[in-house]
Amino acid sequence: MKPEHQHQFDSPTKGIGKFHLQNKTVLIPEMNRIAAHLIAATFRSFGGNAMVLKTYRGLDLGKKYTSGKECFPCQVTLGDILLYLNTEQEKLGTAFDPENYLYFLPESDGPCRFGMYNKFQRMVLDSFPELDRVKIVSITTTDGYSLEGVIEHDRMLAFRKASYIAVVVADIMERLLWRIRPYETQEGITDDFMERSRRQMEFFFETHAAANDFGRILDKLEEITKTGRTLIDPAIPTKPLIGIVGEIFLRMHVQSNQDVIRVLERHGAEVVNSSLAEWVNYITYGQLRENKINFRLNLKQLNFSRLKHHLQKIISFCGDLFYQEMRQKQFYNRATRLIDLEHDHKISHLEKLLRQEDIFTFDVTTETCLSIAAILQFVKEGYNGVVNVYPFTCMPGMTTSAIVKPVLNRMRVPYLDTPYDGSFQPGRETALRTFMHQATQHFKRHGKKGLIQKRAA
Repeated sequence: MKPEHQHQFDSPTKGIGKFHLQNKTVLIPEMNRIAAHLIAATFRSFGGNAMVLKTYRGLDLGKKYTSGKECFPCQVTLGDILLYLNTEQEKLGTAFDPENYLYFLPESDGPCRFGMYNKFQRMVLDSFPELDRVKIVSITTTDGYSLEGVIEHDRMLAFRKASYIAVVVADIMERLLWRIRPYETQEGITDDFMERSRRQMEFFFETHAAANDFGRILDKLEEITKTGRTLIDPAIPTKPLIGIVGEIFLRMHVQSNQDVIRVLERHGAEVVNSSLAEWVNYITYGQLRENKINFRLNLKQLNFSRLKHHLQKIISFCGDLFYQEMRQKQFYNRATRLIDLEHDHKISHLEKLLRQEDIFTFDVTTETCLSIAAILQFVKEGYNGVVNVYPFTCMPGMTTSAIVKPVLNRMRVPYLDTPYDGSFQPGRETALRTFMHQATQHFKRHGKKGLIQKRAA
């Protein structure tokens, strides 16, 4: 596998965009394992051929064709796609047709390197014979992850609904995993149960997603939750509750973050990770917020030609956000009737928290505003500590750290930064153990979610 190292000037922009999925194999990087497989199943339900790339096995390739200055998730995902395509070339030989594959790699705007992943990876793919014909499908936050041009227009709304439900169900299943595993009756039983449940739910999405038959999916989720709660040993004492925030890929990709949730659990924690749906809701909320600002601006300027455009966008994104939050609440309510899981954060509430504290703003569009607001919410709810997970040198992650560290220090709430770059830092284990000691002391003083304080009051 040798690159030719010949780039055209337009290389970063050609072969990236919204390409139709029909008769193509869609390659989906694994970020969140459950979500990636449910989204792939949703693609298949709508007639596409989608698969989740095996992850972290191609990291050496990812590092070989990067300089080391890139964001770590870029190295991971690049390695995943290069390893898969190289393996397919060797297996199929002359029958390998790169035009049969679409690499699914969304992007975002704002001060974050994520928006450049697909451009850079496009240049790397272009440097290999034939791989320049592998297209990169990129949906973007700038239009609220619109699927126009990716699937048929008359099926687009149904697909958006189904894929969002896939994200919500994946979030709930992960929260079920984290709720059960620290209290499991037998070591390893929760992981086995959740892997079986993931495969079952994948089948349900492949079978029912295209018809938007969410009732069957909801019933299956309830069945999984009922079975899952039987794996909890009620004799195990309650443990300190830790919240995780940070860069979306690193906090969810267990290989990249060296399975930090399991490590925290090993040292006596119960953990809740920020969700994937939180990010999706944030994108919709951000588009609604931006169009409201532009509407008011054009109204002041009496620019009536643009008022209608922004009004239409406001109505559209308002409807999207209402649907997302309504469905999310519906699915969480069905699960929490059976077991006490943490509900997700409402984005408008997170912005209100930032306004009240006046320490950051949604005007700066990155995960920083979500992370800072989520930390404030965790503290308000009485969590016993917060961990910030992000790639080494990540600007949003370091900004979060710089702002919240002194705030949490004043509040006497344990806080830990855990940047990752693929290396194993010798002091990481000590830092996590020290953090958990502090969180345990906080738990002894205040209880889980401030229960001691509430009882005293």
